[in-house]
Amino acid sequence: MNHLNDFFSRYPRCALGFSGGTDSAYLLAAAIGLGADVQPYFVRTAFQPEFELDDARRLCGCLGVALKVLDYDILAVPGVAENPRDRCYFCKRAIFSLISDRAAADGYPAVIDGTNASDDVDDRPGMKAVSELGVLSPLRICGITKDRVRELSRELGLFTADKPAYACLATRIPAGNAITGEDLQRVELSEKAMTALGYRDFRVRLTREGDARLELPEGELLRAAAERADILKALGPYFRRVTLDLRGR
Repeated sequence: MNHLNDFFSRYPRCALGFSGGTDSAYLLAAAIGLGADVQPYFVRTAFQPEFELDDARRLCGCLGVALKVLDYDILAVPGVAENPRDRCYFCKRAIFSLISDRAAADGYPAVIDGTNASDDVDDRPGMKAVSELGVLSPLRICGITKDRVRELSRELGLFTADKPAYACLATRIPAGNAITGEDLQRVELSEKAMTALGYRDFRVRLTREGDARLELPEGELLRAAAERADILKALGPYFRRVTLDLRGR
């Protein structure tokens, strides 16, 4: 906390790229607790499921801060819908350029994100874009790891403390396969159906043929096999074929 205090003493007014996830939730709560003026921005695109925005709004409500939601047609950004291997570069650059422009107009000179010290930034094209735009990552700068973020979040009573990590819906589409709104919706609805069955840490990924490959932690593979009929019923409306990845997440 002392390190974050130093950071926010230097940057007392910041715009936060806010996802509603564990990292950005803790960063926002810590900043407010330290007396910083931090404005969270949630960029709503086809890549974010609705529950992420719901969580972002809920967290901001708990902290008494207004969330600004920016709508953006991410599939219209060149280099995104085509889904190359460095798609995240084009996506992150577009999203944080939007946040930076809005932040400047709103009077916030610095833009921050929730990247933590456990994140491997060397192999993430999106982090290259964020760095190029001058976005700062206080958690990473201060050496705060993911485990520490969860621990500190529990101390603050944040409901996001044990929230599973959640990558955007575009990561469910194989690189090289064009991303469509229809496929993103299929993924979102199918993962919502799995959540309704009581699963939490999982992914429903599309194969190159457009079928579904279900990824679950190794400890839940036997459960999934036993609940095969329920899973097929839940995912049947969205996919012709569903396979279970036996390697586990």
